[in-house]
Amino acid sequence: MSGPLSTDDLAQRIVAEAGDAIIVADREGTIRLWNRRAEEMFGYLVAEALGQSLDIIVPERHRQRHWEGYRRVMATGETKYGRGELLSVPAVRRDGSRISVEFTITLLKDAAGQVEGVAAIMRDVTERWQQERALRDRLAELESRLAASS
Repeated sequence: MSGPLSTDDLAQRIVAEAGDAIIVADREGTIRLWNRRAEEMFGYLVAEALGQSLDIIVPERHRQRHWEGYRRVMATGETKYGRGELLSVPAVRRDGSRISVEFTITLLKDAAGQVEGVAAIMRDVTERWQQERALRDRLAELESRLAASS
């Protein structure tokens, strides 16, 4: 049996084995860390994702809004999505298919307190989103029928 794990070893294992995608991007939005679950979720291997822009997972029609928010967070050092509030957005996989993701943000700051980048902890909620949409559609249909019969 080996000795106790170092803090760095523990952190690496947690990131590697996490059930959620963990993605780290620098101030410019360049991907610096991409774990195994991110590979599974988005279809890009680590070697393919590292060094790429976050644009590879942001649907084209959402990019302007994404980058406005990203630049604001980099400039202000503040985000409400690191305090337990989830950000729910569409994302795009390598094959072009759309998924729905929820995530929180952790700001990564240097010793002087300046934001160097962000870590996003993401979960694919596509199935749940589709089920909720089907329920909303069914409810609207039933309400329409009820209104038509009265």
